[in-house]
Amino acid sequence: MLNQLTVSELAAKLARREVSAREITQSCLNQIARVDGKIHAFLSHDAGDALAQADAADKELSGGVKKPLLGIPIAVKDVLAVKNQPLNCGSKILGQFISPYDATAVEKLKAAGAIVFGRLNMDEFAMGSSTENSAFGTTKNPWDTARIPGGSSGGSAAAVAADECIASLGSDTGGSIRQPAALCGCVGLKPTYGRISRYGLVAFASSLDQIGPFTKDVRDAATLLGVLSGADPRDATSVPVPVPDYAAALDGNIKGLKLGLPREYMIGGLDPEVKAAVDAAVKQYEKLGAEVVEISLPHTDYAVATYYIIATAEASANLARFDGIRYGARIDGSDPIELYAKTRGAGFGPEVKRRIILGTYVLSSGYYDAYYLRAQKVRTLIRNDFLKEFETVDAIVTPTTPTAAFKIGEKSDDPLQMYLSDIFTISCNLAGICGVSVPCGFTRSPKLPIGLQLLGPPFGEARLLKLAQAYEQATGWHREKPPLTAGA
Repeated sequence: MLNQLTVSELAAKLARREVSAREITQSCLNQIARVDGKIHAFLSHDAGDALAQADAADKELSGGVKKPLLGIPIAVKDVLAVKNQPLNCGSKILGQFISPYDATAVEKLKAAGAIVFGRLNMDEFAMGSSTENSAFGTTKNPWDTARIPGGSSGGSAAAVAADECIASLGSDTGGSIRQPAALCGCVGLKPTYGRISRYGLVAFASSLDQIGPFTKDVRDAATLLGVLSGADPRDATSVPVPVPDYAAALDGNIKGLKLGLPREYMIGGLDPEVKAAVDAAVKQYEKLGAEVVEISLPHTDYAVATYYIIATAEASANLARFDGIRYGARIDGSDPIELYAKTRGAGFGPEVKRRIILGTYVLSSGYYDAYYLRAQKVRTLIRNDFLKEFETVDAIVTPTTPTAAFKIGEKSDDPLQMYLSDIFTISCNLAGICGVSVPCGFTRSPKLPIGLQLLGPPFGEARLLKLAQAYEQATGWHREKPPLTAGA
């Protein structure tokens, strides 16, 4: 089935004119019709528009046009602006809002020839680790529909794992690409802060957010990163550094590269099957010629607390604009205060309200220095821990998540337990470095994916992807399909 193939496999077939972009797109649309009622990865999709884009791509292909993603269907998380498509961020507060413009990342996909279609489900305003916080219903894990797909980009991960699209875009503020990728058994890449423009990404926490791809293998992640990367004058935080040919660096040779294994990450609460899979992956790296050494990231214990001060503070500021006057659906009141209260009370869900309250508190008079300013200082210590270790190691290897996917509703009443689902991914965002999750095995019963996280220095994606692909090709975990989709 065409929808089960990778970007690189389909690009080769398209170049040889063995298949058409319309056939590929129709294969994805057929899969959505077949399985999305059970998964709910998509909030919406326009089949007619997708097929029209495919026909345009076929015309270009027949004319000899060459573009890296020409004719490839790619779906988008509902936090990125796509012109003339809904933009709801998984929330009721935006009502019937239609985006008037494309995000830079979407512009780049279109310029590379991709068929950009569909809005993928997510935790409301990207706040959550399970996609249970969406105002439009929970996305389910394709490996076991009684379980969560991760979050906040749960729809993006589930859609790729279920072969409903060839690749997808998500956003990662504290693990929201890598964690769902691990739990759904696909590849999820969080690039260095500033590598990809955030213009057109609805902000959760501006100093932490980063856009990245979900793909079926590492080579596809390298291809998409090459397309998406680069400085953008519309985003002052995007960094003008050269964009290497990431795919060309995937030569499989990692002999002599050094991997750091942080002792702080092998903690109590780490599921034994997850630990066993990560230990086996480390041994595989040694067989491939990499050197593995133990390292220390001493401020790791402070990462979760630091993150939930900085992220909530920035969320409080960013979400102030959704008030029924500037943006969003309005519920009228007798005065502006009542209008704000009614609009935000009805428009935001419980988790978003919780984080706005936390963030407003830590920014309030008398508490700013005690919480927010102190958290920023600890953030610097966490970043310095990583930079110090990257002086001697090429990458750091850790579990992506402490457990495999948990059951829907299992942690809904305990926010602290939910927050700890991102314990291994949060530090990467605080430090502004790059990270990738690749499949590294399965739990026995039920059979659920396990993810291996690799962390690299700022703008070190080329070497990071090289290490990830060497492991992937030596193991083949990424080729396994969920029971729901394997027979499609």
